[in-house]
Amino acid sequence: MNSKWIDIKAGDGGSFKGYLSLPPLGKGPGLVLIQEIWGVNQHIRAVADQYAMDGYVVLAPDVFWRMQPMVDLGYDKEGSEKAFDFIKKIDFRKTTEDMGATVQALRALPDVTGKVGAVGFCMGGYLAYMSAAHAGVDAAVCYYGGGIHKQLGEVAKIKCPIMLHYAEKDHFIPMDAVDSVKKAFEGKSNARIDVYPGIDHGFNCWERPSYDQTSAALARGRSLAFLATHL
Repeated sequence: MNSKWIDIKAGDGGSFKGYLSLPPLGKGPGLVLIQEIWGVNQHIRAVADQYAMDGYVVLAPDVFWRMQPMVDLGYDKEGSEKAFDFIKKIDFRKTTEDMGATVQALRALPDVTGKVGAVGFCMGGYLAYMSAAHAGVDAAVCYYGGGIHKQLGEVAKIKCPIMLHYAEKDHFIPMDAVDSVKKAFEGKSNARIDVYPGIDHGFNCWERPSYDQTSAALARGRSLAFLATHL
């Protein structure tokens, strides 16, 4: 892969890193790829490379940089304990601003020849949702974004196309929360919400026990068709 780490200027001063992965032909639409709580780790970099191979210029920002730069954790007990400690301390207002700075940095790259979207997983799914409302993306894909149902006032601010993937048996996001999201987007032509039966949170991550190949493949296919249509 043609990939490297680059610096992104924060809106309130300082800078943070982002993992940049370029497509085979070097140019294409932009995509902000937003991490889970384990950082821009090996899995997230691999997912960024996947989307780069699909023709996108992908930038995965270091979300936790304000607490600890370059967090890269595994999915074992020790890594997960550290990851959940980070999520307890994060300032989502500042982090949403950082997503806006990432979008601006991506648009400024000469490699980006089209629009810019966002795809996020878990915490990143929530941040993709917030990016649709505040960061100026042209489309957003949210995988099992925890906390979206607590921020439904943002729905009115989302004018771009948005896709949300949920797991029916998600032990973090109950179905009544998903139903509240569905109701908030009811009648809006820019939103699509899919629920994947019989599976748990994190089904896209092949390094987690909850990984489900069939659902991951289906959701990825839907996401690629959605992004191809809107970017």
